[in-house]
Amino acid sequence: MFIHELLLRVVVLGTIVLGAYHIHMAEADDSITKPGCRSTCGNLSIPYPFRSSDSESHCGIGHSSLRVDCDDSDNHPTPYMEKRGSGLEILNISLEDHEMRIAMWIGRDCYSSTGYVANLSNFPTLTLAKFPISKTKNKFIAVGCDTYATFKDREGNFAFGCMSICNDISEVTDGSCSGIGCCETSIPRNSFDYNISIDSYRNHTEVLDFNLCSYAFVAENGFYNFSSDDLSGLELEKAPLVLDWAVGDTNCEVAKSSANYMCTENTHCTDAENGVGYKCTCLEGFHGNPYLTNGCQDIDECADPNKNQCNGDCYNFDGSYNCSCPKGYHGDGRKGGQGCTANANPSHLVQILAGAGAGTIVLLFSAGFLYLGIKNRKLIRLKEQYFKQNGGLLLQQQLHERDRTTNATKIFKAEELEKATNNYDESRIVGRGGYGTVYKGLLPNNTVVAIKKSKLVDKTQIEQFINEVIVLSQINHRNVVKLLGCCLETEVPLLVYEFVNNGTLFDHIHNCIKSSKMPWDTRLRIASDIASVLSYLHSAASIPIIHRDVKSTNILLDNNYIAKVSDFGASRLVPLDQTQLSTLVQGTLGYLDPEYLQTNQLTEKSDVYSFGVVLVELITGKKALSFDRPEKERGLAMHFLLSSKNNQLFQIVDRVIADEGNKEQVREVANVAKRCLRLKGEERPTMKEVAIELEGLKANSNHPWMSTVNLNGEEVIHLLGGTTDLAGYMDTADTMNTGPSDSMKNHVMPPVNSGR
Repeated sequence: MFIHELLLRVVVLGTIVLGAYHIHMAEADDSITKPGCRSTCGNLSIPYPFRSSDSESHCGIGHSSLRVDCDDSDNHPTPYMEKRGSGLEILNISLEDHEMRIAMWIGRDCYSSTGYVANLSNFPTLTLAKFPISKTKNKFIAVGCDTYATFKDREGNFAFGCMSICNDISEVTDGSCSGIGCCETSIPRNSFDYNISIDSYRNHTEVLDFNLCSYAFVAENGFYNFSSDDLSGLELEKAPLVLDWAVGDTNCEVAKSSANYMCTENTHCTDAENGVGYKCTCLEGFHGNPYLTNGCQDIDECADPNKNQCNGDCYNFDGSYNCSCPKGYHGDGRKGGQGCTANANPSHLVQILAGAGAGTIVLLFSAGFLYLGIKNRKLIRLKEQYFKQNGGLLLQQQLHERDRTTNATKIFKAEELEKATNNYDESRIVGRGGYGTVYKGLLPNNTVVAIKKSKLVDKTQIEQFINEVIVLSQINHRNVVKLLGCCLETEVPLLVYEFVNNGTLFDHIHNCIKSSKMPWDTRLRIASDIASVLSYLHSAASIPIIHRDVKSTNILLDNNYIAKVSDFGASRLVPLDQTQLSTLVQGTLGYLDPEYLQTNQLTEKSDVYSFGVVLVELITGKKALSFDRPEKERGLAMHFLLSSKNNQLFQIVDRVIADEGNKEQVREVANVAKRCLRLKGEERPTMKEVAIELEGLKANSNHPWMSTVNLNGEEVIHLLGGTTDLAGYMDTADTMNTGPSDSMKNHVMPPVNSGR
């Protein structure tokens, strides 16, 4: 008995000693910096290759961006990037994710009943020497009800932003940052610095009772949750911003052959996805600092029950571990396995294994067939449910009542479109928008189609969705992208269109190589074709349609430069007894009718204004909105009108067409554009008048392509808004969303009033 107690004490004592040894080794292995170097500043851990500015040079690498300036002037040491004068406080440095979090100021733009309040406003800037702003972990956010905010890199290479408008606090939804009271957008890669600017359309005069200031800032995803209370005063002074960091100025392949390569043993090297350089990480099964010699140490999974899956004996080795059963037992020693059982008598082993195997096979087959049957029935019921809630029965009824000799909508099966897109493989994606994704598909008859898969659906507007699909499916016009059908067996309806493969008019106008292949006669023909489509929509369709988002990116071109008007996602059907509609403002900045923006009253003259901007794009080759131009020239419409007024038209005409000898004809088309861009809608011409005038100019052209055109009477009626059919490309999935369109979220509008 005494011997047993003595052995027990020895085992317990040995366990305590070994445990203390492992704890000591773990503490040594978890060191994040070199011996003798400062490893903390307040609550911040400073891992090598970073170093404190008051440490020796060997404590980190030479680049100044990797130095932490610790302000020890009070009882709460505060770490800053590079120099404390920068004001960029460091919140965290991560070795695992290669990220750094800093605290950045929030921008403000405030007003009172007397106007702009300068002492309450500020517009933050950021300049970084090496670390780019994380494009996946941050958002650019603006808050306010009369607000547009821009993010512009300090070199002037790009700018973007968003706008937020509301008229009453009741319109605002807590938690929603979709453009009513709050808006947000993503950050591009390789952004090392920025200037934030904030402005107002009407100096907050219409919202002063609940919203005095606009705010804009870059913040880590998930940090900010919008509340309507923030409109009366956002109490935040700073927000956390995530930076990516890496080492070196080359990729892994080049760095590995260099004497300065920093990845040590048991590590893996990856190229920086944002910015330049490379990143070192410990291999799976190891932990520690991959930049220190012996920094990545093996994780002893057997020492921590939470890190292994063993019910039997656990054996650790570098990078992983094994589970096995004790001697005299067999089976699976892992948790969730069959467990360890005593070895059976060899004479009965074969019988036991055979019986168990046969029973298992029968059980698996039975369970498999039962599972597949239940899953198939659930899938069928789910498809039937989606078909009904998406208005499938109503659509079938309306199709049955119509003349099937016309090109009516086809209702596709979900399996057809999955097969056509290889189960919606990412390689088939040809475009993304705020409300959905467009895939390129191949039907069994080798027809190439575009399939729109929307993100959101408003179930209260299913009947309107079905009616618009029916109307558009009956229209047949060579200059509108054809709606071929839809699929209603999915949670969100899928729309199928013809595929147009030569890009957008925007691409051809603003690409110097492509624009050189578009002479004046081609541009005039494209303008005439677009005008004839809009004329038809306004004047000759059975129910008038206002496109609402006419712009060069919504005009596709085929290989023969035939224009195809697309994206009817924002369009509205106009009852025959109405001439205008009251709606939320929707459209694309730079093309948006200023009268519509001011009054919220949508008319067909809003399309006329937008078409006028497209016409000016064709003439000048300039973008509708560009922050690369001087402030007075940022909006193309105003720049064009001022140039025309000062007899400087041919100073802004595209050089491709300026030397073709068509100055008189260009001047005539410019006059049409000027009338389309009049501020008052009632003073603008109708699209039918515009189409007739452009068709006349095209018919009088002496260019060679005209000799091949043979317009019969029916085609002339077609072009001038007659009664022939027109194929619509109305993005009904987008139509069912009443919030601001994707175009509104991704552009910044110059102010109607500067407010200064």
